[in-house]
Amino acid sequence: MAEYKDPENTILMELKDGTVVIELLPNIAPNHCARMKELARSGQYDNVCFHRVIDGFMAQTGDVQYGNMENDFDIGMAGRGGSDLPNVAQEFSGIPHDRGTLGAARSQNPDSANSQFFINFNDNHFLNRQYTVYGRVTSGMEHVDAIVKGEPPMHPDRMISVKVAADA
Repeated sequence: MAEYKDPENTILMELKDGTVVIELLPNIAPNHCARMKELARSGQYDNVCFHRVIDGFMAQTGDVQYGNMENDFDIGMAGRGGSDLPNVAQEFSGIPHDRGTLGAARSQNPDSANSQFFINFNDNHFLNRQYTVYGRVTSGMEHVDAIVKGEPPMHPDRMISVKVAADA
């Protein structure tokens, strides 16, 4: 098994081309990090599609309600749901939305984040202090770059599995 600085706060996301390693930032956004680990540990992120992937901007996924490609999947519904857990209040910080950072997706309400998140393809500093940053890709960003683009993609890619490194 590979060595990780903090296995309890490291996410291993398996994509079609390989593993993406994400370092969570619990000192910055403890509630968002806890939510991601809870959903990963319960297997709810497995087989969830990337429903909104904009070249040069970001790849969005995490709709555990409508995005699971194994359960009566309808790409038209993906992105409209969350989880059966309560929403997470914003944890805005000075951490910039740089390439490879993980941001919490939400509605217009800043306290409406739930299960969905996005990975920035580029530095998207116009999002700073408006969306919670709670992780960063430390390896495998080339696999994120290879995710099929579209809003929604005609044949979306999926997170094959998402695990906490401490459990892997």
